[in-house]
Amino acid sequence: MRPPRPLLPLLAALPTLVTLATPALAQREVKKLDWMCPLGYVDLLNGRCSTLGLMQYEVRPTHGKPCPSGWMNVGGKYCRRK
Repeated sequence: MRPPRPLLPLLAALPTLVTLATPALAQREVKKLDWMCPLGYVDLLNGRCSTLGLMQYEVRPTHGKPCPSGWMNVGGKYCRRK
């Protein structure tokens, strides 16, 4: 059974909406925001930093502000959950 036509755009946008609703998840690869990568990440030389699949850290950008309580600054303009 096929879904009705008006639901197709909503179903197509659902994965995007879910990822926007989760600000900080465990990430093996992050966008390089500074000249260096965060602690524990390796520069992939393509504007991204990766843990090479060895670890998963929960990180989020600092946006120029101090890291919130329970987070630590790991460089590269990122905070990591303690």
